[in-house]
Parts: sequence; C-alpha cells; structure tokens
Amino acid sequence: MIRVTVWNEFLHERKDSDTKAVYPDGIHAVIASFLREAGHDVKTATLDMPEHGLTSEVLEKTDVLIWWGHAAHDKVSDAVVSRVKDRVFEGMGLIVLHSGHASKIFQTLMGTDTWNLRWYDNGGTYERIWVIDKSHRIAQGLDDCFIIPLDETYGERFGIPEPDQLVFITWFPGGEVLRSGCCFTRGAGKIFYFQPGHETFPIYYQSEVQTVIKNAVEWACPVSKDKVTYTTGQVEPMEKIDFGREGL
Repeated sequence: MIRVTVWNEFLHERKDSDTKAVYPDGIHAVIASFLREAGHDVKTATLDMPEHGLTSEVLEKTDVLIWWGHAAHDKVSDAVVSRVKDRVFEGMGLIVLHSGHASKIFQTLMGTDTWNLRWYDNGGTYERIWVIDKSHRIAQGLDDCFIIPLDETYGERFGIPEPDQLVFITWFPGGEVLRSGCCFTRGAGKIFYFQPGHETFPIYYQSEVQTVIKNAVEWACPVSKDKVTYTTGQVEPMEKIDFGREGL
C-alpha cells in the first residue's frame, strides 16, 4: 500500500460555477477516489489548510505527493516549498499535474522558468497523446495513443530541463506539440509531470488519465520507506594514503 497525499488549491471549484459543475467536491477528491479504489492509503490537502496541509508530519508519512495548482502559485509558502523539496531529495515521489508546471515547487526542483511555454484557451479542443515509450512503467496498459476530448492548448518551447525519460508527447489540432509526460530525478526522489487536466473539463474521470496517474504513483514510490541520507562535509580518509613523501 502506497501512502499518497493529493494536494490541490481547491479555489476554482468553490468560486467558478463551470469548475464546480465538473468537480463539485474538488479535483483532489476525484483523484483520491480512484487511487483509493486502487488500494492506496490516500489523504488530501488544500491551500487554505494550516501550512497548506503539508506539515512535516504529513510529508513524513507521504510516499508520493500529487500537486495540482493554477490560480495561486504565489500564495504557497516558501517554507512549505522548501519542506516538500527536502522530502523529494530524501526519496518522496512527486507528480505535478497540468498548470502545476508553474508552481513554486516544480520551478524550484527544475531550476528553470517552467512557466515559459506557448498556450491558449479557445474554449477547449481535443488533444492526441502519443505514447513514445511503451516499455515505461507509467505507460503500461495504454495503446499507442489516446485522445482527450477537451483541454486547453499548451505548446513548445516548454522551459523544462531535458527529461530523464520522455513518456508522452501531445499533439493539438492548432499545430502545437508538447512534451506532456516527463520524468525527472532530484536527489533520491522521482518526479513526473503530466500535462492534461484543465479544471473545467472532466479529464480526471477519463480511464486513460487515471491509468497514467495510478502507474505514475507506483513508479514514483520510493523502494524503501526510509529516508535516503548521505554522509557529507569534511571527513577523514577511509583508506591510508601514502603520498610518497617519506624522507623529504
């Protein structure tokens, strides 16, 4: 059983009628529901909770953190971002969804301006997600490609560093393409960015999307629940060193 925390701003669902109609209990509630059905131990956290629901105690008991953000990236505490970053370096997995690409935590871990991409929202169009690495754990159970009926358009150049593995590329009818399923490693932690997920469309109810997220949770989960730590700083040599200077 994997311990998952699903984090969501939970702002659109309470303020925007179109979003509330699709996700009345929040995007995080839908994601948590299908992950629980998969047998995982799932908790949720939102922006307005104390410490955004991501206290040290919560993160210590989290194997994989899922992050959805959009309207309030700047409202996330730098202290919480630092805390999440430290847990990723210790081995906690991180899955960043849709406009979470512009979140503080993703930008911090990538070291780049991840907001730097092309995008437009023309009321939504379909997108074709191509599976370019069918051998990858995250792609298991998927066909060569699948279609999401409605989403907003993102496009390259996407200001991320070169992914360790690229699992998906998305094509949009307007001619844009995007590296939409990207794997990274930071410290001992695995990170996966997955592009689909605009808040006014029922994307997280789609079976293929749920398959991707469930697979990503299993891929990102650390092998051991123990923190990965290393001895650093000034140390004594482990072996005797003979510099050949005797008698000089």
